[in-house]
Amino acid sequence: MFTGIITDIGEVTAVTARGPGLSRIAIACGYDANSIALGASIACSGVCLTVVDVAGRGARTVFCVDAAAETLRLTTAGQWTAGTRVNLERSLCAGDELGGHIVSGHVDGLARVVARTDLNGQMRLDLQAPADLARFIATKGSVALDGVSLTVNMVEGERFSVLIIPHTLAVTTLGTARVGAALNLEADLMARYAARLLETR
Repeated sequence: MFTGIITDIGEVTAVTARGPGLSRIAIACGYDANSIALGASIACSGVCLTVVDVAGRGARTVFCVDAAAETLRLTTAGQWTAGTRVNLERSLCAGDELGGHIVSGHVDGLARVVARTDLNGQMRLDLQAPADLARFIATKGSVALDGVSLTVNMVEGERFSVLIIPHTLAVTTLGTARVGAALNLEADLMARYAARLLETR
């Protein structure tokens, strides 16, 4: 589990095919190599991935994860290449501060940026949600976009908007989002369960 509070920006250093539908992705980061255990979960732009290798490389740490066919198809991970910057968050530990909202790291689909408005250091993004996910997005509710916990400002049909404050722009990759870009979208777990309960009545 995660909170949607980004703790580092990593950089993809290599993507290697490991067989049909499987890619090994190496990511450089600022985390201490000794603090990352094999098998640990790290959310990479909102995608929960398992560490399969880790090593110190000079002043940085490089960890490797394997992304399977479903992950490559449903998330932006299939488009990552050397140089791609990704938002990173370590998995939540008991007793940690829950600063954002409960995020599973299981991306539901891709939201497409349809408009960007820069507002004196802040930024508003208008996004198109996949039709089957729009019902889980509500005004003042939460979403995770590329792993970042955000509050929904407005919903109109399948479109919604978020406002991103200067601090979030400084410590995440969202400031590089342009019209047409795809962002990993995870709907709020509570909204998903509430909708399911209503469906089963």
